[in-house]
Amino acid sequence: MNVIWRTLLIIWQARRRARRGETLEPTAVGRIRLTTLPTDLDILRHMNNGRYLSLFDLGRWDLLIRTGLFDAMRKRGWYAVVSSETVTFRKSLELWQRFDIESRFTGHDDRALFMEHRVVVDGEMYARVIVRARMLRRTGGTVPHDELFATLGRPEGVPDIAEWIHEWAAASALPSTKRPAPSVWR
Repeated sequence: MNVIWRTLLIIWQARRRARRGETLEPTAVGRIRLTTLPTDLDILRHMNNGRYLSLFDLGRWDLLIRTGLFDAMRKRGWYAVVSSETVTFRKSLELWQRFDIESRFTGHDDRALFMEHRVVVDGEMYARVIVRARMLRRTGGTVPHDELFATLGRPEGVPDIAEWIHEWAAASALPSTKRPAPSVWR
């Protein structure tokens, strides 16, 4: 709940930037500037590892709004959900440290869209996350890619997804919601 105020602020800022003509192409890198707050810290006095994922959501909001995808999705009753993500940490963020979150759509496979987010300080990467997301309908079901791209256009210049990301997506997938997924430890 304590990230809700940041979320609302980022949405307001992104809408304001878009109105001023600071829109983004779907393949562009979006950037937002944040500061490590006391509520972001863990007992070791650096950014809590779970907080990174919440703050990467802010980068997604900025990117979706400034590319125009959010309005197109809302108009059609679509929304995106994260189906899997993997994060790698390199350096810690300390209290009151300023940093950028860089966000970019990096491609798609037959069922999902992929994004990458980075925490960057003075041009140096501190953390990175790869996100796999699915597009769903508020009325139920998924939005097929052919319908998504027919509506929004297929962005040019999206790089191919690295082979390890395809392997990660397959290896980390859980059974579909229509199949059982018992919790059995081996």
